[in-house]
Amino acid sequence: MLRVKTKQGAAGTMSESWMLALIIAVTSVGSAWVALMLISLRYDRRQAPGLAAHARPELEQAIFLFDNELLVDATQSARALLEATPTGDSDWARLSAYLAPRFEGFATALAGLAEAGRVELAAHPRGTGEVPLRLIAEDVAGLARLTLIDPEAEGRGVLVDGLSQRALEDEVEKLRAVADTAPVLAWREDAAMAVIWANRPYMLRADALEPEDGALVWPLPRLFETSTSAGGPRRLCLGASGEKPGWFDVHRYAGGDDALCFAVPADSAVRAERALRDFVQTLTKTFADLPIGLAIFDRQRQLQLFNPALIDLTQLGAEFLSGRPTLYALLDRLREARMMPEPKDYRSWRQQMTALEQAAAAGHHVETWSLPSGQTYRVTGRPHPDGAVAFLFEDISSEVSLTRRFRADLELGQSVLDAMQEAVAVFLPSGDLATSNAAYARLWGVDPAATLGRVTLLDSVRVWQARASASAIWAEVREFGGRIDARAEWSEDVRLEDGQRLICRFAPLPAGAMLAGFTPIATAAAVGTSRAPGAKPGPRRRAEAPILQGHA
Repeated sequence: MLRVKTKQGAAGTMSESWMLALIIAVTSVGSAWVALMLISLRYDRRQAPGLAAHARPELEQAIFLFDNELLVDATQSARALLEATPTGDSDWARLSAYLAPRFEGFATALAGLAEAGRVELAAHPRGTGEVPLRLIAEDVAGLARLTLIDPEAEGRGVLVDGLSQRALEDEVEKLRAVADTAPVLAWREDAAMAVIWANRPYMLRADALEPEDGALVWPLPRLFETSTSAGGPRRLCLGASGEKPGWFDVHRYAGGDDALCFAVPADSAVRAERALRDFVQTLTKTFADLPIGLAIFDRQRQLQLFNPALIDLTQLGAEFLSGRPTLYALLDRLREARMMPEPKDYRSWRQQMTALEQAAAAGHHVETWSLPSGQTYRVTGRPHPDGAVAFLFEDISSEVSLTRRFRADLELGQSVLDAMQEAVAVFLPSGDLATSNAAYARLWGVDPAATLGRVTLLDSVRVWQARASASAIWAEVREFGGRIDARAEWSEDVRLEDGQRLICRFAPLPAGAMLAGFTPIATAAAVGTSRAPGAKPGPRRRAEAPILQGHA
């Protein structure tokens, strides 16, 4: 019996051991499986944080809860949207600045929300095939609940890297700062020519910001009446009556249904153009009274400015000159009207006109034109800035006639002097020899006209003294030529080295000049020249009425 009991006890003990081992094994496997599940869930959450958000789609929507204009609550997307819209000092002003340009009738719909209870708006699509944004406004127990829905973003589950998002935000912030600090007015217009966006200078110019809270006034005022027609910039004036006008160069660049516009301040350009116009008018009035014909050509040699004297001198019609002909067209017309020297042939004339244009462009150039009609023109070419050139046409016919008459008078006077038997020389107050006759050159063997340098009184006295015997007369001549007080005519006899005797006569002339005359004694006797009997030569023989220097 004891033995049997012993076997049964051993069997029970073994059964209990197997049960304990099984329990331990199951517990271990279960613990490992639970641990693996926890690790997997934690790893999935780290790798895809957006999955939790996708489990609650309403968290992706931008939802705002306002009590009048005070923000009570908002989702994370809604707050991110407010932070990205800096226009305005309050949350409601920033949200209005974002929604008003996109949803037509936004302000009216929100004003009647308490009566309607629920309002749904659709935004304007910005491109073909784009699904517009939706805005749902609801009145919840006196609070305004605004839900902004982007249909294209639903269910996409886009993952954005944090560093990339920060870079994008920094870039947007920089671009916004550039637009708001630019010294130009910038705005965007839709297809209906309504302003849907503007930078801060435009808002300040248009008084589109409330002075109390900086809220944006919507719709934005339209400052400039732009045109959709193609073309360059338009200069427009901005300013009410009684205000100082402001000028702007307005540029419009169309892109799709919208257009980006810029208004560049042009006040300085307008002032410069007005000053230039006034200056041109002043010059025109001044040139109109000039007797000299003026023609200014630009670097393309096209006539830009002329005065009435040019019409009178060239006999070209005002219609022809107003058409701004080229330089060669004007010269051709002058050749046809016989208002320039008659050319031998057209080719040589063309080469001559080309040389004239090149010489005028290079520097000061003067030509004298003797016309077939007997008139004489002086044509002066002068270079101007930026490659322009100016031509002056001056009628010098009277001047040429006077010069010719004066030259004829001089030649006649010289002929009269050369016909005289008395050797004559005239000295200026400075002592330079002004003129002499042929008898003077034969007597002294010196021709002043053939001398290149100056011939002075001292040089002449040396020649006289060298050809004559010693005498005190030459010192008196030098003293007489240098005196500035009253002088009287006097004469003296001298003997040359060859024995010939001369009567030397020295007479004062007007303006301080002096005349020296030399007459041989035999010649003087032949023409009836004689001295008073008993008169003693020398300075004592002077005229009783002295002649003052500088007076006849």
